[in-house]
Amino acid sequence: MEFNAAEYGKYIFPVLLVIMLIEYLIAKDRYHLKDSLAGFGIAIVAALIAFTTKAYAVSVFFIVFEFTEPLRQEFFGYSTLGWTWWAWVLCIMGDDFNFYWHHRLSHTVRILWAAHVPHHSSNNFNFAVSIRNGWFITFYKPIFWLWLAAVGFEPYMIGSALIINATFQYFLHTQTVKSLGWIGKIINNPYVHQVHHSSNREYLDKNHGGIFLIWDHVFGTYQDVIKDIAPKYGILKDPKTYNPVMLNLHEFRDIFRDVRKAKSLKEALMYIFGPPGWSVDGSTQTARQIQREMKLKEQIA
Repeated sequence: MEFNAAEYGKYIFPVLLVIMLIEYLIAKDRYHLKDSLAGFGIAIVAALIAFTTKAYAVSVFFIVFEFTEPLRQEFFGYSTLGWTWWAWVLCIMGDDFNFYWHHRLSHTVRILWAAHVPHHSSNNFNFAVSIRNGWFITFYKPIFWLWLAAVGFEPYMIGSALIINATFQYFLHTQTVKSLGWIGKIINNPYVHQVHHSSNREYLDKNHGGIFLIWDHVFGTYQDVIKDIAPKYGILKDPKTYNPVMLNLHEFRDIFRDVRKAKSLKEALMYIFGPPGWSVDGSTQTARQIQREMKLKEQIA
């Protein structure tokens, strides 16, 4: 059974906007006009870019799917995994696994962080934040999904799994949902996702999962909300602007400045592909360095 993404999108987008409006009406203090307008500005351009890049991504999925079909036939004895219910389950799980690593690397590789940072630059946490998708994300994101096409998942199924995951994540960006107990440690939810959007030292680079949190548990990046440590939303290097263009470009600008002052090729490459915050002289620190220093101080105390 093929998932009709076009029909789905026609109905879901108005619903998502209505949900955002309802949240605004019951929690106006969680919205800031200039910040929300910046989010909508980012979202409109991101949607226009995604319209082209997603069509390109599905085309690439088809190319990989067709190119690898003889290999599947020869080594595994099938040409496609088809549209069965279990194929859907496996595809959604595979999609979420991909999302975890794409998302985690978008926080730990600086050039990818530069593309992802607009989503985190808001000092608020609401449904308007969920639509702040960086303009350059979709140019590299499909790379992480190519293996799904190679092993035989239908390209339209892969695209549909991406849409399902993205829709689920929309509902993660609200403060109106409290702890879900043990279920909230397995299925992603707003209470835990606020950790991911926080700039507190304890919360940096945690909870990268999309639908499921099992990947965070397995790979050591899960963090629950800590008692008495309220999340502080935003990023460490606040760009202090509501300009959608600058919100998408400020980290690329900073990378360019750092590369210009690099004294070797290795330094230049580290400023591009190293973790955000890395510096030669230690004047700025990575999330791991900050957390390591914090733990050392706690042990001494």
